[in-house]
Amino acid sequence: MSESTSSTLQYRFDGPEEAPVLILGPSLGTTWHMFDRQVPELVKQWRVLRFDLPGHGGAPAHPAGSVAELATRLLATLDSLGVQRFGYAGCALGGAVGIELALRHPERLASLALVAASPRFGTPDEFRQRGVIVRTNGLDPIARSAPDRWFTGGFAAAQPAITEWAVQMVRTTDPGCYIAACEALAAFDVRPELGRIGVPTLVLVGSEDQVTGPAEARTLVAGIPDARLAVVPGASHLVPVEQPAAVTDLLVRHFSTAWQQPFDTGQTALPAAAAPVTGPAAPAPVAMPTPAPAAPPRTAPVAEIAAAAEPQRPVAQPDRYETGLKIRREVLGDAHVEGVLARADEFSGDFEELVTRYAWGEVWDRPGLDRRSRSCVTLTALVAGGHLEDLAVHTRAALRNGLTPQEIKEVLLQAAVYCGVPAASSAFRVAQQVIREETTPAE
Repeated sequence: MSESTSSTLQYRFDGPEEAPVLILGPSLGTTWHMFDRQVPELVKQWRVLRFDLPGHGGAPAHPAGSVAELATRLLATLDSLGVQRFGYAGCALGGAVGIELALRHPERLASLALVAASPRFGTPDEFRQRGVIVRTNGLDPIARSAPDRWFTGGFAAAQPAITEWAVQMVRTTDPGCYIAACEALAAFDVRPELGRIGVPTLVLVGSEDQVTGPAEARTLVAGIPDARLAVVPGASHLVPVEQPAAVTDLLVRHFSTAWQQPFDTGQTALPAAAAPVTGPAAPAPVAMPTPAPAAPPRTAPVAEIAAAAEPQRPVAQPDRYETGLKIRREVLGDAHVEGVLARADEFSGDFEELVTRYAWGEVWDRPGLDRRSRSCVTLTALVAGGHLEDLAVHTRAALRNGLTPQEIKEVLLQAAVYCGVPAASSAFRVAQQVIREETTPAE
């Protein structure tokens, strides 16, 4: 095992040093232990490297704000080990890292498996809202709901020890790193680029996955020229945990038969593994318990071939309007912006274009202030002007931009001194209602 820095990732090796390297990438909120039950079979052919996301599994809390940054840190880790070429299998966020590697560094990748992955994970609103919940309430609400997202009901009921392991795994994650990972997933969208992935790819999904299910998997297969789809019955999002034997079989078959030769030189030999994790700040990782014997019987995986999609057209360079529309969606949310644009007509359409192009595409895109600071300024200006409807919208935006309810309260108290107590009184009522709505975890 290793101790990571801000530019590398915490990792561990298993298997013979002379074997080709196979990397396993975890999903958001999990650790490398999610692949514990695949490793014994995989190490018969590969040198398996598993890594932890920043702040997960006791890894140092150095947040990464994008999938590209996670891929860069992984490559820096591999470079430090002398690993030039490798196979890669990743689950969900780990799968997004694999897609990034295939698009930006195809010369490093010999074969790819995407587990419970998607070219776009839900909507940006969903992940930014999750960040608001964690920033306000901590990770406990997310941890308690994790089994419902990750496992089928039958598995969760039959495997209480594994269910509790999943909850504790999320609880021990660093909240700041979890929020940064949510931001990374909110910004991830490679749908127009899938046709450029040239590495042999297995797309693997649980049939009952309600997070990134078979529909998302088929989108990947349709877009990636050399891709095969495998649907595992009786499994939800964490299919390597719920149906470990089926996933192991599929990974072994794929990487045994679809290992692309390097473009030039072969893989560099590996040095000895680094020293174990040290330091009092790293909590002990939560290892997966042995499953109960009463687990539901495994059903054999079903694989099918999907037809390739038509080639995607190149994406035009965005102008100020497109830039503004992107920022407006990120700050105010897709639902709000869609509603505003849907209500625009021949009379108001030019005004909405003006606001999008200049307010959002020019001012909000300037580098002089970050979005948190711009939210503080905006809230104060809206209090001064008495624009309570817009204050509600921008209170939600402030939460999405990273302000806590405590910080919003301080902004309104400051505004009370300089804008007047009556104006601030109305503002507190509006902000209080919005904060309650946005920070109360869903049942």
